Amino acid sequence: MSDVVTLLDAAHAAVSADPGNEALRLRFFERLADGEMVLLLEREAEGESLEPKVFDLEDGPVVLVFDREERLASFTGGIAPYAALPGRVIAGLLKGQGIGMGVNLGVAPSSMLLPPEAMDWLAETLEEAPEEVEALPQEFLPPSVPEAVIAALDAKLARAGGLAVAALLAGVVYKGGRRGHLLALLDAVEGAEGALARAMNEALVFSGIEAGELDVVFLPSVAPVARSMGRVALKFDLPAPEVQDLSPAAPGMDPSRPPKLR
Repeated sequence: MSDVVTLLDAAHAAVSADPGNEALRLRFFERLADGEMVLLLEREAEGESLEPKVFDLEDGPVVLVFDREERLASFTGGIAPYAALPGRVIAGLLKGQGIGMGVNLGVAPSSMLLPPEAMDWLAETLEEAPEEVEALPQEFLPPSVPEAVIAALDAKLARAGGLAVAALLAGVVYKGGRRGHLLALLDAVEGAEGALARAMNEALVFSGIEAGELDVVFLPSVAPVARSMGRVALKFDLPAPEVQDLSPAAPGMDPSRPPKLR
């Protein structure tokens, strides 16, 4: 097995040590969804079409994914066709197919089999979209959310470099008396609002906090309401955007053109 311990290994070890901990189990699935996974293929991809190599096991058919190319090579014993895809894309491809997922089988501490039901659940969870509401804030307060929510938001925002400049989290009292928490994303890139809202919704879902609610708004950093929030809010600074790679994208890496299974 590989001596390198990855984020997926650490998440798997945590849930293995405390199998009944729902929050740790959710964190593992979030790592799987957010990470780039190497999917073993039957043959080289052709255009946007992929043909994963399917293994018929006693518990049913599975495809194999690895969180490092070296682990794929260790499993296959040499060069093999593969596609590097976000785990969420692979889960979406497997939804409803009755196919499970083998993760790092035999080559890492995080070696495990996930049944088709787990793939369906993960894909459906990732498809949940936030609802649009209208409300008028009257007062901002220091945030009072569980540490798990702050950690989940911080992790999601760390991967959103270049999509916004910063985020503010504050308690809020709306006109009419409703109370909650508001996350303001500052100076978001035009067109990125939907993706950012979904990512923040996922952060709440995978934090393990039941019946949690978080409102998200997009503001210019110079807006008076942003300044008012800033006096009491917890601020998250997003990383600077990475240098853009203009080379042709691999199948599945362009969200507007998901790969197709053959």
